[in-house]
Amino acid sequence: MLMHQLYQKRIIPVAAVNSAEEALGLCDALAAGGLTILEITLRTEGAIRAIAEAAKRYPSMLIGAGTIMSPAQVTRACEAGAQFGVSPGIDADIVAQAQAHALPFIPGVMTPAEVQRGLGMGCTLLKFFPAEAAGGTAMLKALDGPFKSTGVKFIPLGGVGPANARDYLNMSNVAAIGGSWLARPSLIEGRKWKEITAKAQQALQMVAEAQQANPLSA
Repeated sequence: MLMHQLYQKRIIPVAAVNSAEEALGLCDALAAGGLTILEITLRTEGAIRAIAEAAKRYPSMLIGAGTIMSPAQVTRACEAGAQFGVSPGIDADIVAQAQAHALPFIPGVMTPAEVQRGLGMGCTLLKFFPAEAAGGTAMLKALDGPFKSTGVKFIPLGGVGPANARDYLNMSNVAAIGGSWLARPSLIEGRKWKEITAKAQQALQMVAEAQQANPLSA
């Protein structure tokens, strides 16, 4: 289900929310724009409850937990109903805990050694972070050579936005991009739901254009 949704939408909105109310409003706004994936980062005290409420109220959306930094957070995210997990780095204990819970997990990498380590743990979908600081599309192109035969795909995040999203989406080893620009804290806290809906629609239009150059399927 995760890969099907990813390859269909190719955009993962990434957001920090302070409450379940904010999460539900955000889900409404994204769904209205056609986006049915959301990564809620575990950077706020209300994140776990927000994931639980969003997963319960929006069963048709794919709700994930981001910024997972410990095995205990994996367990809490699963108990809340998260359907996938994301980490900024790669840690064997965290990956093992996710696998024990059968939670689709996307660890973060930025070097060939980390990519190889992730593959050794059975992870073929990796977060490329921080994307722009780590070399951007040039680095992903360089990684494609030695790792192409493995089938590994990346989700770049960090400095990715409307100005360079198409460059990433046009790459054959990019499954999707992470988009914090779609739901910045100022938009969420200001309840600017229509603006978020418009950004979701614009993002999906970019995906449609990129799909013609780089068709992917689950």
